Amino acid sequence: MFKTLKSDINAILERDPAARSKAEVFFLYSGFKAVRSHRKAHWFYNHNHKFIARFISQRSRHKTGIEIHPAAKIGKGLFIDHGMGVVIGETTVIGDNCTIYQNVTLGGTGKDTGKRHPTLGNNVLVGAGAKVLGPFKVGDNARIAAGAVVLSEVPANATAVGVPARIVKLNGIRSETLDQIHVSDPVALALCNFDHKISILQNEIKEVKELEEFEKLNHKE
Repeated sequence: MFKTLKSDINAILERDPAARSKAEVFFLYSGFKAVRSHRKAHWFYNHNHKFIARFISQRSRHKTGIEIHPAAKIGKGLFIDHGMGVVIGETTVIGDNCTIYQNVTLGGTGKDTGKRHPTLGNNVLVGAGAKVLGPFKVGDNARIAAGAVVLSEVPANATAVGVPARIVKLNGIRSETLDQIHVSDPVALALCNFDHKISILQNEIKEVKELEEFEKLNHKE
């Protein structure tokens, strides 16, 4: 555990230009405090002391604003930057040297049982406010943009943006021209789809009524 905590401190010093010393990180960084508490809680959870594990995790949540379920598996070198509002679910797996910003949710959709939360590979970055929801994998070195909602697998070395998230770069090659202004509105698209389906149903109802009228005329004759 101590080697892992040392890796966590060094990761913050490497990735945060505002970090000035190991002492500052150890005593003052809420993200480090949350990860440190989680490592203790996870030990108790794995040794079947689940009440103690939950007590530690909930106490850490009240102190740091970061909620990590004690069953979540976290590799070395995790840096939770700023941290407030981060939620990491029970069956989440996080690889080594990942970076997570504030208001990120690594959660489920409510549709799955068993493995319900995402698996992050190594060196993954998840931007502020992003939501990664479901039991799929985010590959090594992937980047998830701020505010993205990821609902399906992200390949290694990919960049995902948008709601719902789409891949805009893979292995350093841009897969599409990213337009920050003319972004499709998913609600508008869904409404257009419903409108199209309603039109089809209306035409089918009209055809049925015409057929019924035709049959009535035949009976009269």
